[in-house]
Amino acid sequence: MAGQHMPRVIVTARNGEVQPLEAELHRTLMETIRDSGVVADLLALCGGSCACATCHVYVDPAYAQRLPPMTDDEDSLLSGSEHRNPNSRLSCQIRIAGDLDGLRVEIAPEDA
Repeated sequence: MAGQHMPRVIVTARNGEVQPLEAELHRTLMETIRDSGVVADLLALCGGSCACATCHVYVDPAYAQRLPPMTDDEDSLLSGSEHRNPNSRLSCQIRIAGDLDGLRVEIAPEDA
């Protein structure tokens, strides 16, 4: 596929380690992080069905407007997190698109 490259996302793990990952178009950010095998912090216990909030990430504000709007389900799950902030999103709800190349996210702390 000449002329095409996979978008890259830059993930900061809970220990501060920064890991650039190649992301396939149309997959979710959660799948990208989980399947990379290099960032163990993202539990994604429900497998991406927007039912658990264990794939909580903080999104770089520069990319926030490029993401799809938060659904009521996502908002409800995040409202139960003691670590929610204005940049909080569930990575299972972010589908990789070309305009997300360079997206920076940080894995949120785990809720007790």
